This record gives sequence, C-alpha cells and structure tokens, in this order.
Amino acid sequence: MDDCIFCKIIRNEIPNITIYEDDDIKAFFDISQVTPGHTLVVPKKHVENIFEYDEDLAQKVFKKIPMLARAIKASNKDIIGMNICQNNGEIAYQSVMHSHVHLVPRYSSDDDFSMTWGDNTGKASDEQLQARADNIKKNLEA
Repeated sequence: MDDCIFCKIIRNEIPNITIYEDDDIKAFFDISQVTPGHTLVVPKKHVENIFEYDEDLAQKVFKKIPMLARAIKASNKDIIGMNICQNNGEIAYQSVMHSHVHLVPRYSSDDDFSMTWGDNTGKASDEQLQARADNIKKNLEA
C-alpha cells in the first residue's frame, strides 16, 4: 500500500532501525520506544489486522516472535519480562492500520508501560458463558 507508513518502512523509504528481516517480516524499533528495545514485528504483506491473516501468513509472522523476544531479552541484563501486544482496530488501540506486534521489554513496575484489565468475574452465568463458547465454536474454521 503506497501511503501506509509501515509499508514505507518495509521498503526503507522511511529511516528505521531494523533488528531482523527476512522475506516475510521486518522487525524494527518503534519510534516511541515506550521502553528501551520496544520493537515492532510486521508482515511485509500489507494486511490491516489479524482478521486478514491466512494460516500461511500467521505461521510466517508468529513463528518468529519467540526468537525475537529471546534476542531482545538477551541483549540487556536488566530486562525482567516482556509484554507482547497485538491490537486490532481503533477500538483496540491500533493506531497504524498495518498489522503489527509490539514486543515491549519490561525493566520494572514503573518503567512507563501499563496494562489494565476490567474484572467481570461472575457477571455472566455458566449458561451464558456456555452459549458464548458454543457460538464461537460453530464459527471455527477447520
């Protein structure tokens, strides 16, 4: 896609710090560096979000995540954990509409990154939960 910022980064039309690249993906530092080493992993094929992946693309992209995470962690003895985030759609905080995975190294509980989750435990009955699960199951692709 000609006007996509990540497609431009993939084509090296925009300066970037690349840490890994192969025929299918590119991993480069996020310009925001939420924490030192914050890396984005993007498929070279332009897909907007996870809903556009086929099995082949998913294997090519996601099989590299553990290797990249281990390399980032090994690069700095102060890294004690890592958040791996993949947002889909504006409502889910996706800001660039080219699918990407954030690898965010964690150094401490106050390293300028946080995630909060609501707790809806007990708000749905067992029957409601089972109905949700059954609805999802009938939509699974074999």
